[in-house]
Amino acid sequence: MSQIDIPEKAHFTDDLEPAGGWGSLKEVSTTLMEQDAVIHGMQALPRQNKLHGFACVSCSWAKPADPHAFEFCENGAKATAWELTSNKAAPDFFLQHTVSELESWTDYELESTGRLTKPMRYDAASDKYLAVSWDEVFADIGAELRTMEPEKVVFYASGRASLETSYMYQLLARMYGNNNLPDSSNMCHETTSVALPRSIGVPVGTIGLDDFQKTDCMLFFGHNTGTNAPRMLHQLQEARQRDVPIITVNPIRERGMVAFVNPQSPVQMLTPDQTCISTQYLQIILGGDTAAAMGIAKWLIEADDAARASNQTRVIDADFIAEHTHGFEAFADKVRATGWEDIERFSGIARSELAQAAQTYARAERAIIFYGMGVTQQREGVQHIDMLTNLLLLRGNIGKPGAGICPIRGHSNVQGQRTVGITEKPELAPIEKLREQYGFEPPTKKGMNTVETCEAMLNGEVAAFIGLGGNFLRAAPDHSLTEPAWRDIPLTVQILTKLNRSAVVHGRKAYLLPCLGRIETDQQESGEQAVTVEDSTGRIHGSKGLIDPAANTLLSEPAIIAGLARHTLEPNPRVNWDAWVADYASIRDAIAETFPETFHDFNNRMWTPGGFARPLPARERIWKTENGKANFIPPATLNPHAELPDRSGETLRLMTTRGDNQFNTTVYALDDRFRGVFGTRRVLLMNKEDMKKRDLHAGDFVTAETESDNDVTRRVERLRVQPFDIPQGCVVGYFPELNPLVPLWHHAKGSKVPAYKAIPIRLILEYRGAEST
Repeated sequence: MSQIDIPEKAHFTDDLEPAGGWGSLKEVSTTLMEQDAVIHGMQALPRQNKLHGFACVSCSWAKPADPHAFEFCENGAKATAWELTSNKAAPDFFLQHTVSELESWTDYELESTGRLTKPMRYDAASDKYLAVSWDEVFADIGAELRTMEPEKVVFYASGRASLETSYMYQLLARMYGNNNLPDSSNMCHETTSVALPRSIGVPVGTIGLDDFQKTDCMLFFGHNTGTNAPRMLHQLQEARQRDVPIITVNPIRERGMVAFVNPQSPVQMLTPDQTCISTQYLQIILGGDTAAAMGIAKWLIEADDAARASNQTRVIDADFIAEHTHGFEAFADKVRATGWEDIERFSGIARSELAQAAQTYARAERAIIFYGMGVTQQREGVQHIDMLTNLLLLRGNIGKPGAGICPIRGHSNVQGQRTVGITEKPELAPIEKLREQYGFEPPTKKGMNTVETCEAMLNGEVAAFIGLGGNFLRAAPDHSLTEPAWRDIPLTVQILTKLNRSAVVHGRKAYLLPCLGRIETDQQESGEQAVTVEDSTGRIHGSKGLIDPAANTLLSEPAIIAGLARHTLEPNPRVNWDAWVADYASIRDAIAETFPETFHDFNNRMWTPGGFARPLPARERIWKTENGKANFIPPATLNPHAELPDRSGETLRLMTTRGDNQFNTTVYALDDRFRGVFGTRRVLLMNKEDMKKRDLHAGDFVTAETESDNDVTRRVERLRVQPFDIPQGCVVGYFPELNPLVPLWHHAKGSKVPAYKAIPIRLILEYRGAEST
C-alpha cells in the first residue's frame, strides 16, 4: 500500500463552515459507509451516552441525565464507526504483509485495516505476526515476566479502559512488584493533577452540568471545544441563549468557538441561523496564558484598590478571601508590581482587550473557567493553571453553584483510571488498603511516568512494556531517539483493538492481544457484563455493549488482565481473578472495599441518571490542602520562553494540534475542514508576516528543525507552508506527525507532561511550490 498523505495534492480554503450542521452529518455518514458500519452504527448511535447504553469510546465529556435524542458528536460517531467497522486485520492479512512493510504505512492506513481478531506473536524469521492461542500467549508472556526484574517492567494504561479493568491492572502491577503505571494522564492532564491539589485540594475539576444553568460568565483557555468536546457546544449554545458572555483565550480562532449550527435544531439546519459562541476572543501568543490571566487579575485588583479607597463596593470577594484563602497579599503585591507593558508583550494582547475581559468577569456573580491541553502541555503549564485558579479565587468562584474550574479531559476514562489507582505515585495509591485487603506488600518506590519511561528506554532499563490500549510510541515525543530504543525492549505487549504504530514498531519479542470494544456485548459466565467510566465532571456512569463482537476469538480486557495475572503472579487466596472475570459486579465490590468513600454501594448506583458524583471537597469549600485553605500562588515569570534557545534569531514557536478528523493518534481522514486543510496533514500553518520575513509563499515545502542546545538533530521534512490566522512568531502543525520535533526534555515543569506546545523551531526551505513559481 502506498502512502496516501501527498502534500502536493492537498488543497486549502479560507471559506470555513461552522461547527456542527450539515457538514457534521455528511462526515458521520461518510465514515459509517467507509467502515461498512451503517447497520451496526444505526443500532448503536441512539444508545450512545444514554442510560443503560454505552459510554462514548472517545471523549470524556459529561453524560446528562436528560440526554438529547442523539447524545453524540461528530467525532464520537466516527469513533463508534471505527470500532464497529466490518474490516478485519485477521491472521491472513498478516501473512500477506511483513512487519517492516507495515511500518511504512501511515497512521490512517494502519487503523483502516480493521479489527484484530486473534492473538499474534512476532516471528523474526519471517518478519511477520503469526497467530497463536490465548493459552500460549499467556504462558509465554507470564514465563518472560517471571524472569525479569519487576522495576524494569512498565504497565502503561490509555484512558480507554473501564474502571473495572483499570483497577485489576493496577493491582496486577503492584502485586508484580512496581508502581510503573504511566498513563495517558502523563501525556495530557498530569499538570492538572499537580497544580489543583496544592491550590484547592482536589486533582480534578469542581463543576457539574447543573452549573451551566447557573453561571453568569465562562472563560475558555487553550481548548478546541468544537473538535475535542463537541457535545459541550449544546450547553454553550444554551448559555448564549441566556446571554451569558463567553470569553475565549487561544492562539487560534477555533471554528467551534466562533460559529456553531446545532444538528438537532430544525431552525438552524434549515436556515442560515448559527450561534456565535464566543463574545470576546483573545488570540494570545503561544505560552501567553499566565500573562493574559495576570492582565485580568491586575485590572481587578487595581479596580478593587480604587473602590476601597473611595468606600465603594469591592471588586474582589474580600469575605471569601479572608475566610477561605491563604497568600492573597503576596499575590496582590506581585500583581501590582507587574507592569502593563510586560503583560501586553508576553500575552500578545492589548491592555484594552484584557480590561474588557476583566470587566465582563467582574460583572458576573458566578463564573467558570475551562481549560484544555493548550494549557497543560506547556513548560509553564502548572503555573498557567495556578493563575487561572487565582482568578477564580479573587471573586470567590470556587465552591458555589454556577462557578468553578473545569479541566476538559480527553480520553473517555482517563480521569477514572486515576480514581481507581492507576498512578506511578505511591502516595496517591491506596497502598495501606491494598495491603490489608489482599495480604501482600505493595511497592512503595515511585514508579515511572511517561517521560521517565522514555528516559529508561534510552538507557536500556526497560525489560518489558505492557500497553493497555493507546499508542504510546506514536504519542511520545522525540521519535528519533525513542523509536530505536523501543526496538531494543526485550518484550512488548499491546492490548488493543486495531493496528497502530506501537504494534508494528515492536520489541525483540512482541505480542498483539486483541480485545473486545466497549460497544460490543461482553458475555461471561454469569451473563452479559457492564462496565463503568468516570467523565470530566467526576460523575461515574455504567456502560453496556450491544453489538456482537467483531470475532468470537476476542477476549475482554478484564479477561486478558486476569490471564496475564494467573500466569505471572504467585497464587493469592484473596484474589480470585477468574471469579472477577465471571462477574464484573464482584470487581466493583472489590473497588468499593478499597475506596469506600467514593464507591460505596457501587453496583446499585452505577445506573444513576447523569452518573453518581465522586466526593469533591472543594465544591463544598472544604480545602484538602496542607494548610486547610485555598491558596493563591503567584507566578514566577510572565515570559514562557526565557529559557528556550533562539540561536538563529529566527525561532518560531510550534503548537501541535489535532484535526477535526482525529481523536488522539487515531486519524479518521486527512481533512481538517475547520482549518481549511484538505488531503494532507503534512502542513505548517503560519502567520503571513512570518512567511514574508522568511521569503516563503503558500505551497512552498520546508524542513522544520528544533532549536536545541544539545547535539541531537530533530527534524521533519516535506512540510507544506500555508498562511493562517495565528499570532506572529507562532506556527501550527499536526500531532502526532510533528512529535519528532518535541525534545524529551521539553516537558511541563513539575508534572513532566510532554510540552507539545511552544516548541522552538526554525524552517529550512526545501523547494518552491507551484504558487511560488
